[in-house]
Amino acid sequence: MIWYTPDVVVFEDIQDVEEWLAPFDYAGFWKAIEPWDIGTGADRAHFDQVLAKGRVPEEKVLRALKTMARVALQTRFCLTERIYEPTNAQYLRSTH
Repeated sequence: MIWYTPDVVVFEDIQDVEEWLAPFDYAGFWKAIEPWDIGTGADRAHFDQVLAKGRVPEEKVLRALKTMARVALQTRFCLTERIYEPTNAQYLRSTH
């Protein structure tokens, strides 16, 4: 579950990061990752140039950038995959 305060986003697992990144377009992505210090101005200039030349569609560039950001945040915060608790897990914990 992702939770927000005015200036803070907290990720509990990798899926939280993916869900947070999903709605961003290209410009929104760069603005969103700015506080996390992922990528540099040179990185953005490079990808802007790639898009301007039309070599790669924006969707592919954005997908790659979001993957890069997910891996960076996953590594930084030691995030793991979300573990779903089965609905019958509460019964497995009880002892007779």
